[in-house]
Amino acid sequence: MLVGALDTVLDSNARVTPFRILLQVPGSAVTWIIASGASLEEVKSHWCWLEVNLLDSLHVFENKEDIASFVNGKIKGLIADESGGQQDPEGSREVAVRLEQRFGLPPCERLIAQLTCCLWKSHVPRQGWLYLTHHHLAFYSYLLGKEVKVLIPWAEVTDVERVCVGRVTEVLRVSSRGRHRDFSMFLDTHDAVATITQLADLTLRTVLPHAGLRTPHTLIHTPLTKRALEEHRLTQEVLCVFGLPRRESVCEVRVCALWTPHLRAHTHGTLYTTHSYLCFSSRDTGVCSLLIPLSEVLSVEKAESSSVLPDPVIVSVRGRRAFQMVGVCERDTLLHALTDRLRTLRWTHAIYKGQHTQHTPTISATPYYTFCYDTDGEADGSQRHVISTRPLISLHQSAMPKHKSALERRKEALWQEHFEEFGRGVHMFRTAHLHKLVAMGIPESLRAELWLTLSDAGSEMAWHPGYYAELVTRSLGEVTVATEEIERDLHRSLPEHPAFQSQSGIDALRRVLRAYAHHNTHIGYCQSMNIVASVLLLYAREEEVFWLLVTICERMLPDYFNRQVIGAQVDQSVFEALLCERVPDVGQTRAECALASVTLSWFLTLFLSALPLASGLVVLDSFLCRGAPAIFQLALCVTHTHTHTLTASTDEGHALMVLSSFLEQVRHDEEECVCLDDGAGPAEHTHITALLKEAYERFGDITATQLEQLRSRHRITVLQSHEDTTKENALRLVTPEVSLSVEELSDLYDFIKTEHLMSVYWGDGVCVSGVCSEGYQLDLPQFKSVYAALSPWEQGLHTDTVARRTFTLLDQSNNNLLTFTQIAHWLDTLYCEDLNVKIKWLYRLHIPPALMDSEDDSSPLKSPLLSTARPLQVDRPNGESGYEEQLKQMLKDLAKEKEKDADKPLPPMTQREFIQFCKTLSNMFHGDAEESELFQAIAMVTSLLLQIGEAGQRGPGAGPGAGPEGEVALCDWTVSLAQILASLLTEPALVSFFERPAHLRARIATATQRQYQHRAATLDLEHASG
Repeated sequence: MLVGALDTVLDSNARVTPFRILLQVPGSAVTWIIASGASLEEVKSHWCWLEVNLLDSLHVFENKEDIASFVNGKIKGLIADESGGQQDPEGSREVAVRLEQRFGLPPCERLIAQLTCCLWKSHVPRQGWLYLTHHHLAFYSYLLGKEVKVLIPWAEVTDVERVCVGRVTEVLRVSSRGRHRDFSMFLDTHDAVATITQLADLTLRTVLPHAGLRTPHTLIHTPLTKRALEEHRLTQEVLCVFGLPRRESVCEVRVCALWTPHLRAHTHGTLYTTHSYLCFSSRDTGVCSLLIPLSEVLSVEKAESSSVLPDPVIVSVRGRRAFQMVGVCERDTLLHALTDRLRTLRWTHAIYKGQHTQHTPTISATPYYTFCYDTDGEADGSQRHVISTRPLISLHQSAMPKHKSALERRKEALWQEHFEEFGRGVHMFRTAHLHKLVAMGIPESLRAELWLTLSDAGSEMAWHPGYYAELVTRSLGEVTVATEEIERDLHRSLPEHPAFQSQSGIDALRRVLRAYAHHNTHIGYCQSMNIVASVLLLYAREEEVFWLLVTICERMLPDYFNRQVIGAQVDQSVFEALLCERVPDVGQTRAECALASVTLSWFLTLFLSALPLASGLVVLDSFLCRGAPAIFQLALCVTHTHTHTLTASTDEGHALMVLSSFLEQVRHDEEECVCLDDGAGPAEHTHITALLKEAYERFGDITATQLEQLRSRHRITVLQSHEDTTKENALRLVTPEVSLSVEELSDLYDFIKTEHLMSVYWGDGVCVSGVCSEGYQLDLPQFKSVYAALSPWEQGLHTDTVARRTFTLLDQSNNNLLTFTQIAHWLDTLYCEDLNVKIKWLYRLHIPPALMDSEDDSSPLKSPLLSTARPLQVDRPNGESGYEEQLKQMLKDLAKEKEKDADKPLPPMTQREFIQFCKTLSNMFHGDAEESELFQAIAMVTSLLLQIGEAGQRGPGAGPGAGPEGEVALCDWTVSLAQILASLLTEPALVSFFERPAHLRARIATATQRQYQHRAATLDLEHASG
């Protein structure tokens, strides 16, 4: 033993680690290795993890053997989870097969990740496996003889958050409609939260098309895997931090050091390369960042390595500037990729310029003036598209006061010093000094240049010369919903400013907004875009304003300006969450104060509608420099300033008045500061620069990366809120029209939604169903599944035929889609109406248009049941034979009811249609408890109706044995709805069958349990036949 111990400690090749944590049940000689480490520090870190994630949850077990079993299972799961990242096709296939068997999912449901964790059930942790698939979250556990299964579609997830439950601090709570599940003891809780949030967010983007959100381009043509999700997550963070176009994706990530002349040293950080940009971010947040469009790069070269400068790379850009990076790992690979990208970019740019050189934009050095307003654009249409090349402020500004002129000169001098030290243009070094200068307000002479530089809109404009002029020409005379909304809002844009009291300003704004609506038809036009564009037009040329608007709407505030303003609602939800965390006193009373109604306009108009113009311009400067964090920080600071007032507020109007009056008093440094009352807050808050400074100092740790993570989570809640609203609207429309209860309609809506979602998940790519204002719509294959599951009448092999006829009859608009309202009306007829209405519905299913002439009739014309040669012999109980008198009386009663009915009378049924009608009735009775009585009854009714039809064609004097004349009249044989209904009423068994109560909610509950299994079986059959 001593020799073995010495070998273990001294032999460097020994496989046994010197430090281990063992699990042993008291009184037992058996031990298990729980953790091991090569050093004391390593094994201590393992012990800390066990204390935080495992030990606190062991008190719920009653005996030591259960504790040992639980801990062993947990550790084995962690080991398997840790090694799951390696490529193991056989192991992955085994996991996928187990997933299919346990949850009944089809093979096409892609498994993304498998994690080991615990599900808390009745305060007891259940160790098991968490399966994350393309469309579902599934958990399976088999512990101590008990099996636990949980299957949650991502489309039903309403929230994903980290919470504390008792002593367990790291709990991942997944909420769905009606309940939530708590998971814990992940190997990496942060990664689990990020992956689950991503999958739920991506699924909701796909299955809820009414939200107007698009699937990220990086995942459209890429198989969805764990690695693809991680790459997408990194790309989204980089796009948000640097404000890059959404079409970009991260290509390479390299750790390196950038030479920063203003620091006289190399700054360590990370280099990110995309298809069109080089981005650098310092290791320490806020020290330095750099953005270099590849269109500005002249060359990328490697220099000679040395001990001081290892693996250096030199990036030369326009303006005789160069950037040096050292310590670049895999330098040759990076240089080769960048060289190829530069070559492709220049070739593409040359082709674009060649295609657009022939187009000469219509540009005027001075704006065209007109003194009439023509909304149709006919009289002055030839002049309205003349593009101005001067900012509007230069045409409507009086002489600048001396004190303001001196202040502008001082600012310009500060910016010139900044340019000399940090560079000028889009590739300037971006530091805290830049943010401080911007917060002071950009000089008017530099505002347009710096707006384009800080937002990188200038790169897009340089890359697309003449594009704006083409859009102006194309949008001439175009009449759409967007153009009509633009015309309504033109005179609401800064109406107090002289620039928009003249026709030149209105025309310039019209051209910009119309051009953008033509450029991005997915957004078109949204209210508040006119406010932002009008302010931009004051200091920038039209073409510059257009590209600034593109940058704001598509890069800096994506999804803000669509029809549903989803992006703005998501940010409102994020703002409320930050308010609860950072300003808890106000956050706890936000429901009473309804702050969302006040703050929504702050985010949509970037505070331009809430602040005086001069102060709003400073906020706009900061936003274009720092992005969305600047708006969040300012909103939180304004709210924090009025904590006491808002907590005492009990109504929305008072909160609105307090915040609005405060913002109206905020002035720029060059203006006179006036405090109207003591409730406006501290005096320094009336200066916008001081307000921005305090916002940055107090809430500067809110970064773009943090906001993007919060947006992913809160987007799930907002999208589900929209889905709930759609459902409520659909139920509200249909409830007054049917006899079904609200609970039955709600269950039906959810069942139809699941049917639609399964087609989206595992369809063949030709599904045309979707969502409208009345809820979900189903095509024919989907409706067949719903019919087979919910119809109260079994049809056997005849089910598909009757379902198709039902679909045809319900599809009154002939668009091959059925709405939720139509399906609800159909089920209301089958479950809630009386016998007469049900028979009328069956009758309509067997006449045109439901029954088409081309439909194949497989039934023999002269079957024993339907043979017209058989005389009518109906044996009544107790020897009664007065059926003819009863039939005449029923016909008279039905005739009276028919007179009251305002509906158009239904055409009579031909013999071919009647045969199909009888076939449907026969199939309905298979498997019924009273099958024999029902078949006997339908035989009597059929014989009676055949006899009535033949008698009607032969005339009143003809008898049952009319001979050959009866056969000649077969082609004109008909029977009416009244005759069929009267005949069916003579049979108590049939009356009892159709009046038998049926419970739709129980039927839906049963069908829901088998819905996935049925779809999986259908896909298996399709795969086998294919």
